[in-house]
Amino acid sequence: MAPDRTDGTDSANGGDPADGTDAGVRAAPAEREQAGQDEGPSRDPFLDNAKYLTIVLVAIGHTWAPLTTGSRSTSALYYLLYTFHMPAFIIISGYLSRGFECRPRQIRRLLTGLVVPYVVFQTLFTFFMRWAADDPDREFSYQEPAFALWFLLALCLWRLTTPVWRVLRWPLPVALAVAVAASVTPTVSNDLGMMRVAQFLPFFVLGLRLRPEHFESVRRRVVRMLAVPVAAGSLVVSYAAVPYISGAPFLHDKDAQSLGLPAWLGAVMTLTAFGCALVMTVCFLAWVPARRMWFTSLGAGTLCAYLLHVYPIEYAKQMGWFEHEGAQHPLDRFAITVLAAMMMTLLCTAPVRRALRFVLEPRARWFFTPQANGSGTSAPWGHHPGLQAQGESAPQLPPAPSARRPELPPGSSAPRPPESAGTGEVRPTARDGP
Repeated sequence: MAPDRTDGTDSANGGDPADGTDAGVRAAPAEREQAGQDEGPSRDPFLDNAKYLTIVLVAIGHTWAPLTTGSRSTSALYYLLYTFHMPAFIIISGYLSRGFECRPRQIRRLLTGLVVPYVVFQTLFTFFMRWAADDPDREFSYQEPAFALWFLLALCLWRLTTPVWRVLRWPLPVALAVAVAASVTPTVSNDLGMMRVAQFLPFFVLGLRLRPEHFESVRRRVVRMLAVPVAAGSLVVSYAAVPYISGAPFLHDKDAQSLGLPAWLGAVMTLTAFGCALVMTVCFLAWVPARRMWFTSLGAGTLCAYLLHVYPIEYAKQMGWFEHEGAQHPLDRFAITVLAAMMMTLLCTAPVRRALRFVLEPRARWFFTPQANGSGTSAPWGHHPGLQAQGESAPQLPPAPSARRPELPPGSSAPRPPESAGTGEVRPTARDGP
């Protein structure tokens, strides 16, 4: 893709369609705090590093899920990982969505970067499962996202609500209330992944409220040092809790009653999970390098890796490889973990991104208006985009006859306005207008 894209993405910087702004992952100094600007500052290596590491953890979590059976250590690692890896990824997505203002160009980016990939890969996954699972009658169900595809719909819906969270005085408590209400409401539909959309919403809203100085604070030396005993203690707690809990609550895809829990306990678990996720996310971000690393550039390909990794993992599940005797030894599980990390690294590389650019970043200029394609300025929807995008001024009505100034002969001065008797009040004349 040429660097002169009209949507504000510099392809030389490897803009990811799943980033929250037109400009992708950008550095955010104080004078350019709002994301989504078109000036094109360099990408922030810290955010790219965090994106790459979280997407690797996503694949590791998916490979650990079938390996938890009969392994207490794997279950403990799985529970600990699921407390923060998706919350951290969503918080970063929210932070990168701060500049979303429902501008025409941003709406086009939302449709081409999230909705189009969802439709394409939901269709592909249906065909894939017809073959891999030997289920030729599997239906095309676009309202129920398959496997990990729920995140694309969730991110699309979260971004569309971004202007709402901006006008609220206490957006995070409101988002937490929405998450708690969903966790105790069995009637919430699974269509469009609405349960996860609601329960993960606070993390996105939190990301919207963060500023660069917040990320600076978690990278201080004292925080990095404290993160070590906190993470170690959390792993001990997770290991001790394995016989008494399951991993289902960490998926946030069901209400409390569906998990066999009373409603009040579901509300408590939602709030507790949010607190644990914040603590572990701080620990994770404290260890993310802030300088450029060998994997920094791979942070631009997280969406590509996210969409593609589901196929080899699901195929391994269908073939029963995770239940095979060769996957039961701790060294075997370690090798599988390393393979998952290597797979995600490969899927984030530039050649893979370029091969799928026609799906993940389709231009589709014919489908959108000139304003959405970036012709002229891109004003919010409430700012008369048709005229402003073309640089034209709004037509002016001629003044009313009573408001027109009378033409005076040369050399004469304008008469003083008469005063009302006894009050000194100046009466307006026709020259002064209404």
